[in-house]
Amino acid sequence: MQRLQGIAVSPGVAIGEALVMDNEGFRIPRRFVARDAVEDELERLDKAMAAVSDEIARNRDAVSRELGGKYGAIFEAHLEMLHDAQLRSELEEMIRVRHYSPEYAVSRALRRYAQVFQKLGYLAERANDIFDIENRLLRNLLGRRREEISHLTSPVLVLAHNLTPSETSNLHRKFVRGFVTELGGPGSHTAIVAEGLGIPAVVGLGPFLADVSGGDLAIIDGDNGVVILHPDEETVARYRHELEEARNLAARLEVLRDLPAETADGVRVELLGNIEFPYEVDYCLERGADGVGLYRTEFLYLGAEEEPDEDVHFQAYSRVVKTMGQRPVTIRTFDLGADKVPHLTSPEDERNPFLGLRSIRLALRNLGMFRTQLRAALRASALGNVRIMFPLISTVLELRQAKMVLADVMEDLDEHEIEFNRDVPTGMMVEVPAAVMMIERFVDEVDFLSIGTNDLIQYTLAVDRSNKDVVALYNATDPAVLKLIRMTLEAARDKSIPANLCGQMSGNPIYTMLLLGLGLRQFSITPSVIPEIKKVCRSVTIEQCGQIAERARLMENARDIKAYLKEELRKHVPELAQ
Repeated sequence: MQRLQGIAVSPGVAIGEALVMDNEGFRIPRRFVARDAVEDELERLDKAMAAVSDEIARNRDAVSRELGGKYGAIFEAHLEMLHDAQLRSELEEMIRVRHYSPEYAVSRALRRYAQVFQKLGYLAERANDIFDIENRLLRNLLGRRREEISHLTSPVLVLAHNLTPSETSNLHRKFVRGFVTELGGPGSHTAIVAEGLGIPAVVGLGPFLADVSGGDLAIIDGDNGVVILHPDEETVARYRHELEEARNLAARLEVLRDLPAETADGVRVELLGNIEFPYEVDYCLERGADGVGLYRTEFLYLGAEEEPDEDVHFQAYSRVVKTMGQRPVTIRTFDLGADKVPHLTSPEDERNPFLGLRSIRLALRNLGMFRTQLRAALRASALGNVRIMFPLISTVLELRQAKMVLADVMEDLDEHEIEFNRDVPTGMMVEVPAAVMMIERFVDEVDFLSIGTNDLIQYTLAVDRSNKDVVALYNATDPAVLKLIRMTLEAARDKSIPANLCGQMSGNPIYTMLLLGLGLRQFSITPSVIPEIKKVCRSVTIEQCGQIAERARLMENARDIKAYLKEELRKHVPELAQ
C-alpha cells in the first residue's frame, strides 16, 4: 500500500479502478483480449516492437554520426533492453495466459522494471530509459493521438499528469468518480471542474504515475488530499464505510431541497450556485439553488482553438438564463491570463501570471474580445434576471473603464434595435486587498459586490495556492482575511447593496456560522454542497453566529480559529462535523 499526500480541491471519497494518463497523454486501460484474438494481439505487439527497434536504431546511427559512438551507445542500451528475451517472454505470458491487451502488458511490465531501478539509488537514472521505451511502444500501439476520456463506458478514477481544459470540460460524472493530477493547485481549472461536478479530487501530487498501472485499485480522499495506491483490505473497508455514511447523509439532507435556507430565528439566506458550463444549471435546480451567483465564462475560451464569437457566447448564456427563469444569473466576464487564451499572443515577460495581464486587465487591453462578450451577455439579459460582474477590480479607474465599455455596447445595441435590459445590475469581484481598502468608494459605483476569497486569501497572505510547499499557509481563517471580509460586508450593508461570497470558503460548512455572524446573507457555492450549507443555516440563530464571529475576532491565529469553528460545528450540526 502506498499513501500519497497532495492538495485537496474537491471533497469526498472515491474507490475504484485507475485509468492512467501519463505525461505523454496515453490512456492505458486494463483491457482484456478474447482467447481467439491472442495471436493477432501478439502479432500487433511484435510489429510495435519492430517499429520501435527501427526507430531507436535510426536515432543511434544519427547521433553517432553527429556526436560520436559514445553518445550513440545510449540508444544501443535501449535496443538491448527492448530485445531482452525475458521482457518478450513476460509480455507474451501476460497476453497469452492472462489475456491482457498489449498496451496494458507493456505498461505493467515496464513500470515494474522502472520501479526496480528507482529503488536502487545508483541506477535510478536508468528508470528514465525504461519510461522512454514504454512511451515509444505505447505510441506505436495506441497511436500518437491523445485518447479522449469523454468516451468512457465504465466508472474509473482518472490519474493524470495533467488535464487540458477541453478534457476537463468533457468529464462525465457518471463514469469519472474522481481524479488526481501530478500538477495543479486549488485554483486550477481542473480543480474548479471537479468541485463543480461534485467528484473527489486531489492535485499537485508530483510524480507518481510510474507507481500505478491502469486497472489498479486506488482510493481518492478529497477531504484530506490523500491518494492511496494498492490499498489493503482494512483500508478499503474503512473508506467504504465512510462512503456509506456520506450516502446516508445525502439522503437525509435531500428533504431540505425545497425548503428555504432560513435560520432558526427566521433570517432568510440566499444560496446561489457556482457554474462553469451551461449544463450545470440543471444541478443548481436539482439542489434547490436560489439562482446562479457565479457563472464562470472561461471555458468558452479555454476549450476553443479560436476566439468564440457572439453567438457562441449568447447560446451558452441564454441556456442558463432560460432554465433559471426569474432567478438571478450573475455572468462574470472572463477571468483569464493572456497565456491561457489560444488566439492571443502570450506576454513576453509574464514571470508571475497572478500579478500579470489577466482578468479585467486583459479585457481592457483587448476591447474587441471584451465587447463581444458584453454584447452576448446584454442580449441574454432580455431573457431573464441577468447581472454582469467584473473580476479582479483593484482601482476605481479600472471599474469605471469597464462600465464605460458596457455603456458603449449598450448604445450600440440600441442603435441596432436589439433588445436588452437597460437597467442590468453591474457588480465587481472583491478579491484584492486594494479593493477592500477603497471599498467605500466602490460601493458608490456598483449594484452589488461578490467577495472572491480564493484570490483574496492568496493576495492578502502572499501565498501561491498552487504551490504545495506553501499551500499550508493558505488559510481562510487568518485574522487578516476575516477582517477584510468584515470590512467589505459592513460597507455593503451601510450602502444597502447585496454582497455575496463566491470562493471555496463559502461552500465549506465549517465557515458557515462565522460568515453569517460577519453579516453574510448570500452564499454562492458549488451546487453539490447546497444541502449541507442549508442544513447549517436552518440549525442556528443569527445571534449564535454573531457570538461565534465575535469570539473568532479576538483570536490571534488561523489554527485556533479553525479549531474553534470545527468545535462549534460539531456542537450545532454534529452530522456535518468531520
